[in-house]
Amino acid sequence: MPAVPTTGESPMLLDPGMELTLRPMRYPHFYDRFRDAIKNTWTVEEVDLHSDLADLDRLTPAERHLVSRLVAFFATGDTIVANNLVLNLYQHVNSPEGRLYLSRQLFEEAVHVQFYLTLLDTYVPDETERHEAFAAVDTIPSIRRKAEFCFRWIDSLGELDELRSRADRRAFLRNLICFAACIEGLFFYGAFAYVYFLRSRGLLNGLASGTNWVFRDESMHMAFAFDVVDTVRREEPDLWDDGLAAEVGDMLAEAVECEVQFAEDLLGGGVPGMTPADMRRYLEHVADRRLETLGIPPRFGSANPFAFMELQDVQELSNFFERRVSAYQVGVGGQVAFDHEF
Repeated sequence: MPAVPTTGESPMLLDPGMELTLRPMRYPHFYDRFRDAIKNTWTVEEVDLHSDLADLDRLTPAERHLVSRLVAFFATGDTIVANNLVLNLYQHVNSPEGRLYLSRQLFEEAVHVQFYLTLLDTYVPDETERHEAFAAVDTIPSIRRKAEFCFRWIDSLGELDELRSRADRRAFLRNLICFAACIEGLFFYGAFAYVYFLRSRGLLNGLASGTNWVFRDESMHMAFAFDVVDTVRREEPDLWDDGLAAEVGDMLAEAVECEVQFAEDLLGGGVPGMTPADMRRYLEHVADRRLETLGIPPRFGSANPFAFMELQDVQELSNFFERRVSAYQVGVGGQVAFDHEF
């Protein structure tokens, strides 16, 4: 495969190299993303999980199983995302303002890891059970399948130090889209649905409070990643064709099946108000939204079955981010774009 030509003094986003000059700024929209992320600064210490302890005693065995599996997924999910960011994404985005955002994203992933560690310490006082949660990628089949899906796409870029060929750059796009659309945009959005389902029943409000912040971060991570994809498609339109679009559709379809297996595990004991069939429709609905963002026709045509996601939580999150909250370090102003949807 011949090398992809560069554009002389003004390299394209995926050209090998490490541009250092922020003026003149080639990609100011990446810098705007970085500044918006700073406005969303939060700390784990501001989330009160102890209010959930009484709720844990009220859960049915099936609900306790749901929470246990959910916590086990959270234990390593964001660490996998952070590893891919460091190992595969940062070195290939040849934009100092883009790398500013990725540095900020890495910080946010670390905060998420701390949040889930605190969640485990609060919800699971037994040390042996906590160790088992961190071993879930090896011991729980539904979580192992999701982890293997992630690791396969991490490994897909493992040998690439530079993106010199068209094939290399397409591989980068596939990895970026996988982590934005499938992992952060589907696996985590599936997890959010369980959290907000429990909150709709008046349970685990502390977990939901922290998840509000994680949701905001993850939405911004997706928005930045899709900005990168759009930028690359403008600069190198020959990289995107029907074949790559079909691969992305198949990738999302596989991610849906991974998450459906997880749903069958979480809900297999019978949780009133939420079934594996409902979760499949919800996941297909979310996958279609990701495809549409990428300019790919919807694949599933499923409607969102969870009214609590469209009504209760979207409205609450909108209000949450429009008001200034004195209890937090940084008040968040402005509007939240819900074009990625639950």
